[in-house]
Amino acid sequence: MSKASLLLAAERRAIVGLAGLYATRMLGLFMVLPVLALKAEELVGATPLLIGFALGIYGLTQAVLQIPFGLLSDRIGRKPVIAGGLLLFLIGSVVAAQADSIAGVIAGRCLQGSGAVAAAIMALLADQTREQVRTAAMATIGLSIGVAFAVAMVLGPLVSAHFGLSGVFWFTAGLAVLGLAVLWKLVPRSPQRRGHQDVGLDRGQLKGLVGRLDLWRLNASIFGLHLVLMAIFVAVPFRLVDAGIAESQHGLVYLGVMGLSFVAMVPLVIVAEKRRKMKLMCLGAIAVIVASLLGLGLEGHGLVGLLGGLFAFFTAFNLLEATLPSMISKLAPAGAKGTAMGLYSTSQFLGAFLGGVLGGFLSQHFGLTAVFLGVAVVALVWFVFMLGMTPPRHLSSEVVALAETQQDDALEASMARFAEVAGVEDVLVVPEERLAYLKVDRERLDTEALSRLTGSR
Repeated sequence: MSKASLLLAAERRAIVGLAGLYATRMLGLFMVLPVLALKAEELVGATPLLIGFALGIYGLTQAVLQIPFGLLSDRIGRKPVIAGGLLLFLIGSVVAAQADSIAGVIAGRCLQGSGAVAAAIMALLADQTREQVRTAAMATIGLSIGVAFAVAMVLGPLVSAHFGLSGVFWFTAGLAVLGLAVLWKLVPRSPQRRGHQDVGLDRGQLKGLVGRLDLWRLNASIFGLHLVLMAIFVAVPFRLVDAGIAESQHGLVYLGVMGLSFVAMVPLVIVAEKRRKMKLMCLGAIAVIVASLLGLGLEGHGLVGLLGGLFAFFTAFNLLEATLPSMISKLAPAGAKGTAMGLYSTSQFLGAFLGGVLGGFLSQHFGLTAVFLGVAVVALVWFVFMLGMTPPRHLSSEVVALAETQQDDALEASMARFAEVAGVEDVLVVPEERLAYLKVDRERLDTEALSRLTGSR
């Protein structure tokens, strides 16, 4: 490992603080997922449709506000925007904790989601890290999200069993306070804000990306994945109760299922990445989701069938959660990953919202079995749409710093020289950032020629 790729103390502190901040926020959003349907009988006016709406409404406000909040952070600073988002999350948690009706819970969840600070957090992380370590820093954030989701699935039922639904929301309010403390005490002072083509949204790139069918297949995938996830949790808690599992034990069930699914996922990710089987793994995962939903929808399948279906579903779910962002990174043009990820995240949150509504609608009008069978049809359509997917080329993103002394016209002229280096497939030079964004084939990359061009040794 080169010295340039070693983390500085300030970078390590920023990564730990922001990953923890992101994780606590996601933990608070997801803790209600495995418990709300069962606890709805305590709420005035609750119907399956409104329960589904309450589950998914955070996704709508996230989708609408995440890009505006990211742009606002460019203007007034990252930490004030993040702090404001955490305060909205805190207020929403308190509103939901004090609610005795489903309408109050919906209002609280809406406010929770309006604290849409994901883009601002990622931008602050980019501000705090050098180009050489930024990819690893972003991967740490991604890992923290996965861990937070798994912990939320276990912790939500445990807190709910002892303190009720209001206790879950009071717990998330405490997480928001903890997040504010982490932001001000652990995250270093933000340096002068800079643009980051691979992190922030560039409105000038939107037109080119919107017309890319290959990227829209991935946007549709994360949309479908979170639609299915949110929809089935209108019904899964009841399936567990019907199978003889007490509500207080649901957390242990999710612990076992999630733990085993993570273990099963790892070799599949290795096959997808190392053996370049991204399309095969993606289609296989969607097919498993379709099959598991059909299995979960069958009446009288018993405890073993239920646990087996959940294990299969979450193995496929975790595989797609891990590989879809990697495919976005491979397909996005040089310097456009941030904009591509903005569209991807918006699709994810819209899927969560519509999934909650769809699950609630199907449950209310056709019963629990219809929830699983209905979203199985959605997943089957998703599978057919993905059949035309072109396997992504195995390209990596590379960001290199350019000499501060070079004139802007010289920097722009250097794009052609970068393009001539063997293994460099795409180049974007941004004079204002003094950076070059490259897409490279590492097996063919002439690292010596690239080092000479950038002046590194």
